[in-house]
Amino acid sequence: MIIFSHRIILALLLYFITYFSVLPNLGLGVKAEETTLPLPRFVSLRNDQVRLRTGPGVQYPIEWVYQRRYLPVEIIAEYRTWRKIRDWQSTQGWIHQSMLSGRRTAIVTGKRRSLRSNADTKSSPVAEIEVAAIADLKKCPSGSGWCLIKAGEITGWLRKVEFWGAYRNEILQ
Repeated sequence: MIIFSHRIILALLLYFITYFSVLPNLGLGVKAEETTLPLPRFVSLRNDQVRLRTGPGVQYPIEWVYQRRYLPVEIIAEYRTWRKIRDWQSTQGWIHQSMLSGRRTAIVTGKRRSLRSNADTKSSPVAEIEVAAIADLKKCPSGSGWCLIKAGEITGWLRKVEFWGAYRNEILQ
């Protein structure tokens, strides 16, 4: 049986505290993984449960837990492997990059909306889509305020002002 003295236990404790809290913040031994992608940019949540933290690291408290896979979020800053995001309700915080996906989605805002057969308010509706419904963004043509989205098996056109997840002048092919 091994018996540790109080000094050894104290030394080990100080080592672990230094290693896990001080050194990561100094940038020693951790490869920076910021991207050269533009900021801000839209992405979506990869998992059903994603923790939003108050700062860029596991030592920061969890402020919120998202429970919606593919929820669109906007990356507004990067720090190593952490991304500062903003959601459709303007909540901001930090998420690890592994919890994010490049999949482009949109969330319907305001009220129930009509998906249209063409990018025109006079075109026939193909379906109604509820507020806070999440759909895949398929394309947003140049010179158009419309995007083609897919919700389940239904595809239709929705004006950019009716959802959150794409910039006003953004073009998606």
